[in-house]
Amino acid sequence: MTIRSKNTPVAVALRWDGKSAPQVPAKGSGEIAEKILEVAATNHVLLRQDALLAEVLCKVNIGQEISPALFRAVAEVIAFAYRLRDLKLPAER
Repeated sequence: MTIRSKNTPVAVALRWDGKSAPQVPAKGSGEIAEKILEVAATNHVLLRQDALLAEVLCKVNIGQEISPALFRAVAEVIAFAYRLRDLKLPAER
């Protein structure tokens, strides 16, 4: 998930194990964001640009689970990624 603020890239990574709430394993701006995006591209991680969600997710501490208030928005991102990869969500298996 990326946004650009004043031409400074911002990136927030999400991790979900299918059991507990999604977590933010990495986030940053500038050079850190560029590195996050580079690692994502190298590992064929799907990216989605959503400036509003990224802005809110930037407030979540690294390693922390997202709050219940963000579940729906993050679930939409996860479902989007699963559909692009033509995978089934854990609940659909």
